[in-house]
Amino acid sequence: MEHTRIKELLQSEDFGKEVIVKGWVRTFRNNQFIAINDGSSINNIQAVVDFENTPDAILKRITTGAAVRVKGNLIESQGKGQRVEVKATEVSIIGDSDPEKYPLQPKKHSLEFLREIAHLRVRTGTFNAIFKVRNALSFAIHKFFQERDFLYFHSPIITGSDAEGAGEMFRVTTLDPISPPLTEDGKVDFKEDFFGKATNLTVSGQLEGELAALAFSNIYTFGPTFRAENSNTTRHLAEFWMIEPEMAFYELEDNMDLAEDLLKYVIKYALEQCPEEIEFLKNRLLEEEKSKPQAERSELNLVEKLNFVLENNFERLTYTEAIDILLRSKPNQKKQFKYLIEGWGADLQSEHERYLVEKHFKKPVILTDYPREIKSFYMKQNQPDAEGRHTVRAMDILFPGIGEMVGGSQREEDLQKLLTRMAEVGIEASEMEWFLDTRRFGTVPHSGFGVGFERLVLFTTGMTNIRDVIPFPRTPNNAEF
Repeated sequence: MEHTRIKELLQSEDFGKEVIVKGWVRTFRNNQFIAINDGSSINNIQAVVDFENTPDAILKRITTGAAVRVKGNLIESQGKGQRVEVKATEVSIIGDSDPEKYPLQPKKHSLEFLREIAHLRVRTGTFNAIFKVRNALSFAIHKFFQERDFLYFHSPIITGSDAEGAGEMFRVTTLDPISPPLTEDGKVDFKEDFFGKATNLTVSGQLEGELAALAFSNIYTFGPTFRAENSNTTRHLAEFWMIEPEMAFYELEDNMDLAEDLLKYVIKYALEQCPEEIEFLKNRLLEEEKSKPQAERSELNLVEKLNFVLENNFERLTYTEAIDILLRSKPNQKKQFKYLIEGWGADLQSEHERYLVEKHFKKPVILTDYPREIKSFYMKQNQPDAEGRHTVRAMDILFPGIGEMVGGSQREEDLQKLLTRMAEVGIEASEMEWFLDTRRFGTVPHSGFGVGFERLVLFTTGMTNIRDVIPFPRTPNNAEF
């Protein structure tokens, strides 16, 4: 390779050495200073052009977005803002960019505008930083599990089951949309479909993960999942990635320990690997918050918020204890919560979760033992409490600013209890025989959890809209690129 990556040059002290830089023009000032970026660093390198000895035809083509090759000598920078620069002896254009048409001109663009040009937004400093952090977190997840001898297991993307009982799934079909084959009673005949039955895109790899855990003991999945929830919020995507470990012989406490260790490990790794990117995102967030009223600003800056997770042991308490705290809390008594807590059995909203983390305990929180009625059928049931209330061995990890980061549980390993619960919630046992077999043949206590990867990236980058932490967001009425 004839050229050197900009990241390497910015760290070099090999002054006087002849180098070749290839990248895209961010700015070109005074017919003399080219800021070039090749994606390797969030920072640009400055090339100083001898404009008196450079043909006009070339100077005119050095425009924002153009791809250039610059040959010259690496020198200590005379100007402020950079340590090194390239004194150019030769400039050539690799690919032109029409300044009248290129949408990323050197000015501040809104995130809304950049979402409309998601194919080009990756060329901006902000998105360079976001996707470097995403990359580091992704690698750290594999590193964490591989160091602990977990098996990376690929669960299917096309499925015939609904793991969450969520029901909002994307159908996968090759049937004619205008005149599909019908059964005698006028319903679509999926027996004629590609798979011979109705199929969907997966909402979770958990159930298949359980099958693998009962063979390998410790496994994790990390792949795309899909929800057809018609929700246009800053927290929802129709396509997103999930990390879902499943562990045989793990009970709820082991599950909580592993999840806490994982979150601390990957956030620490991102801080160590992407210090410049996280510093850039911290400053970006501080700048953005200046326009907000004081009450709405974060108490912690981005780096402080990440260290808040690393430096605290997560507070563990039951759902029942949390409800008591919330019932007595000032925002509930003064009716400041949007959703008031009336009593036991309430489904906690993000505002309640954040109150516990940010105001009450001032540390991340793990809530356990939720009411059975608001959780999934596969969670291990506790004995009813003194008041006859039914809870399950669930655990949710709550983070500042975001609420739920992890949802998991010990799984119900008792076949009879599982069958009874499935009947109560209307899940046909005949469709789940493969899953029930794990309870028939060598059942063991086992546990697992799910981490929404984009939520983790959102937290670690300090971004406020989940559409800005995945390259090409899929949301209602939006599947561009």
